[in-house]
Amino acid sequence: MLNEIVALIEKPYLFVAVLAVGAFFGITIERFRSQMRRQAWRKKNRSRWEKARRGDIAAGPWLAKAETVKKFDAADQLRTVMSAVFTVQPLLNKSEARVFRELDRMVISRNPGWQVMAQVSLGEILRSKDAEAYRCINSKRVDLLLVDEECQPRHAIEYQGGAHHQGAAAARDAVKKEALRRAGIGYHEVVSGHTTPSELRRLIERLVVKPPAASEG
Repeated sequence: MLNEIVALIEKPYLFVAVLAVGAFFGITIERFRSQMRRQAWRKKNRSRWEKARRGDIAAGPWLAKAETVKKFDAADQLRTVMSAVFTVQPLLNKSEARVFRELDRMVISRNPGWQVMAQVSLGEILRSKDAEAYRCINSKRVDLLLVDEECQPRHAIEYQGGAHHQGAAAARDAVKKEALRRAGIGYHEVVSGHTTPSELRRLIERLVVKPPAASEG
């Protein structure tokens, strides 16, 4: 062993080459270990991270660390989607669909230029310079949305089923209601078993503006 070391010292270029190879392998191993640690951490915290981004849970000190992790790019997303199974689910349940059809008929008869849209994300109809406030409402949705001739959101209508206010539903509704109010969008509730068809019609007559020609007539 001593003779080999002496030989390397006598030939500096060989000594430098050995050091370079050793450094290369050391860096490679360290990068591999670092990548494995990141993947393990991402797998462990992915579900909580996604909930925090949707605003379902409060952000904590761990969130700042999570945001530094590289997000999945399109190729990662494609691989994940290709390995999953997807099925179709209805946009509205049966009760909501009945309300939607009745509401759509009433709105069109009142003003054909207005439309009723279902399950609309607040992140698509509201904007805020406050990033934290925007994250609170970004993934929340309204059951039904009335838009005018210019596709401007005018009124949100929430269908309250029998079990709607269980758990944290009331608190989530309060967040949506306040954000809509601040944006100048009306918020109204249709309660299962309580709101009658005549009450729904009166609500639409109050909310939906008639076309000018119809108003003059």
